[in-house]
Amino acid sequence: MTQLPAAPTQSTADPKALYGGTSTRRVTVHDIARAKARGEKWPMLTAYDAMTASVFDEAGIPVLLVGDSMGNCHLGYDTTVPVTLDEMAMLSAAVVRGTSRAMIVADLTFGSYQEGPVQALRSATRLVKEAGVGAVKLEGGERSHEQIRMLVEAGIPVMAHIGLTPQSVNAMGYRVQGRGEEAAQQLLRDAKAVQDAGAFAVVLEAVPAELAAEVTGMLQIPTVGIGAGAGTDAQVLVWTDAFGLTPGKAPRFSKKYTDLRAIMTAATKEFADEVVGGAFPAEEHTFH
Repeated sequence: MTQLPAAPTQSTADPKALYGGTSTRRVTVHDIARAKARGEKWPMLTAYDAMTASVFDEAGIPVLLVGDSMGNCHLGYDTTVPVTLDEMAMLSAAVVRGTSRAMIVADLTFGSYQEGPVQALRSATRLVKEAGVGAVKLEGGERSHEQIRMLVEAGIPVMAHIGLTPQSVNAMGYRVQGRGEEAAQQLLRDAKAVQDAGAFAVVLEAVPAELAAEVTGMLQIPTVGIGAGAGTDAQVLVWTDAFGLTPGKAPRFSKKYTDLRAIMTAATKEFADEVVGGAFPAEEHTFH
């Protein structure tokens, strides 16, 4: 089994680094900005429960996203669209409780911010107050400009998300975004809009690598790539894809670092066989 690598020691990484640094306090938006200034690349993973989040936190992952991908990964929905704000608040609070250092970013769910800035502020405030997250993420570039601005003015850090936006699956499908001159120019406008509105970072999903690199060089805020090539400031993956728990074929942009589904299946069968065969519980597992 491939083991998750330990965080680099101080001798191999800058003590101030987001990944491998020596600080034990919560990561903040200021740390993210300083990493951009240093030219530091950093990793981000999704998390949906306290125990898994604690593993990633101990491994040194500086930013964890409680993504609405929970709909596909944990709640049994076909898309992210049905995920509710109540579900997001509950699982975000669990991730916060399971961590001590990572910045926790929670997605604003579909229907919780599209009406306008006031609705967005109400929804984001819930996640900050009830769940204790350090920031929220919302989809959309120019169309979400005013929502981002109001949240930032209210003191809520915002990570934007442009390119492929899964909440818009019914309108755009799952396709690479930004191909062709017109689409590329729109993505550039979206990137500029979210930065101007005050977002501290922006996710670029399913974007041609060359365009993502152009956006990264253009912006002062960090870019977080997922299916956007190696030229972004950070990379994020859905953890169930990265660690082989997702059934079927993983997205092209993901890499399987281990095969948890096979490991768990084998362990489950071993347990069941021992119960049926009478090997479990043995004497050492028994009280008298």
